[in-house]
Amino acid sequence: MTDTATPKAAGAAIPAGAATLAGAAPAGADTPAPAPARSYAKLAADESREDYSLRYAPHSFRRWSPATVAGTALGGIAYLADFAIGASIVFTYGFTSGLASILAAATIIFLTGVPIARACAKYGLDMDLVTRGAGFGYFGSTLTSLIYASFTFIFFALEGSIMAQAMHQAVGLPVEAGYLLTTLIVIPIVFRGMGALAKVQAWTQPVWITGMVLPFVVLAFEAPDAWGAFGSFGGTEGAGSGFSWIGFGLGTGVALSLIAQIGEQADYLRFMPARTEANKRRWNLAVLAAGPGWVVIGAAKQIGGALLAFVALEAVGRTHALEPIAPQIEALRPWLGSFALPAAAVFVIVSQLKINVTNAYSGSLSWSNFFSRITHRHPGRVWYIFLNLAIALTLMEMNMFAALNKLLGFYSNVGIAWIAAVATDLVVNKRIGLSPRYIEFKRAYLYAVNPAGFGAMVIASTVSILAFFGLFGRYAEAFSTFIAAGLASTLCPLIAWATKGKYYLARPNPVNGPGAEVADITATHTCAVCETAYELPDIADCPVRSGPICSLCCSLDAECGDVCRKQPSAGPVLMPVPTVRAAAPEAG
Repeated sequence: MTDTATPKAAGAAIPAGAATLAGAAPAGADTPAPAPARSYAKLAADESREDYSLRYAPHSFRRWSPATVAGTALGGIAYLADFAIGASIVFTYGFTSGLASILAAATIIFLTGVPIARACAKYGLDMDLVTRGAGFGYFGSTLTSLIYASFTFIFFALEGSIMAQAMHQAVGLPVEAGYLLTTLIVIPIVFRGMGALAKVQAWTQPVWITGMVLPFVVLAFEAPDAWGAFGSFGGTEGAGSGFSWIGFGLGTGVALSLIAQIGEQADYLRFMPARTEANKRRWNLAVLAAGPGWVVIGAAKQIGGALLAFVALEAVGRTHALEPIAPQIEALRPWLGSFALPAAAVFVIVSQLKINVTNAYSGSLSWSNFFSRITHRHPGRVWYIFLNLAIALTLMEMNMFAALNKLLGFYSNVGIAWIAAVATDLVVNKRIGLSPRYIEFKRAYLYAVNPAGFGAMVIASTVSILAFFGLFGRYAEAFSTFIAAGLASTLCPLIAWATKGKYYLARPNPVNGPGAEVADITATHTCAVCETAYELPDIADCPVRSGPICSLCCSLDAECGDVCRKQPSAGPVLMPVPTVRAAAPEAG
């Protein structure tokens, strides 16, 4: 997405009542001099780095095939936090309750991920922009940008801790120095954007697949009875091998902390080419695999990681068994001997690099969205990489790995309330007519806050957090994430019905909204502010500028007074005829 700096000259402020929606100055008024074009900061203007980080991804930029986009998105789930999370759940709550909680969480994540993935791929939008139009409003989704940003730096810190542990085991590097190294190593890759990320994911995939599969092959030959013993494992905290509703609820809450991963998948899915008759089968499969499909692999990794930790438990002890590098070494040792350590270290480092470039990339997008709305300024996505990494590094130095279950259990209450509200809006509200059937993300057409999604999330997360801290008893504490999901899913359509869907659109979109005569959405208008051509879904009609304005320039305008939304009945804005251009060919 194009991120811009502040204008070279902001232009004169508009007096109250001076602007009209007819695209012309009021009768008798002096014709104002045209405002200077907005200039782009050097880094913000380079789309090879920016990747349309604050706006719609145009068809001309979606030059990758469905398979390439899906492969890149799935490369980002190479992380080994799944191993640590699965092992922590099973060690704490026992095999039966742990397995049930992992599978239950995976089911919820998959079901909520399907509509979100399809919306992001269809409309070329990231999670923040979809959230705006799916019940939250323009400023309402600002809070979810913070939620998503916190997901990226929490998991960057978790993955970085695992990489630092591997470096310490392999070469004796102090973990504190390892934290710094794991943070710095991703910067050159993330700086370059989607193109560099796609190459890294493709080049490292063979190493990752080999390292992922080999330990389980070794166990199948060397310890064939391990799975049977694992099935009767009662954990290390005295939970027992039987089923416990409390253990199931608490374990599900920890596993559900990964629900916001769909946001990182969406950061890639927005680059899917348009769905056509020729590619619809490949497109549908790629969206399903790269969207909610990640959790199928993720659940398998959690169970597999718990198995490896169980097998290594006696040799390395509980603390090291929860660190993925130690179980990996123990599993490989029968076949690789002294080479098991370097082989395991290479696998862990590659795995963590693959996910942490995604965490850093997605975090920069999320912070960009947040600050552009709060400050009406944006110097470029790449600068927010450093903010995200600085927070993650601080968490690593504070040893957040030691408080894994509690931290993730708390976070999941907020994350699931957000995702459940968005998914419910897409599946229920849009289908029964309470919400517009398309995703509107532009400031010019949205209310600041939509109580349907935003209200549902705030209420659901507040109640579930109170439950998480034990206010409503032990069972409510254990099932706080189910409370969050249930309340958000119920309240979102109820609030939309009670408000009659009023707060979804502040005014109709005459450029490419329902009812607009649009022959080709890849046609372009030239933004009256930055003087750059953008496809129709990224354009709004602006009465202050008397013509088209791109979504980002609209977001960054701090002086327009939101005339378009506050005086929507004054008349239409006169728009030029859009320019039709040939679509870019799909890349292989």
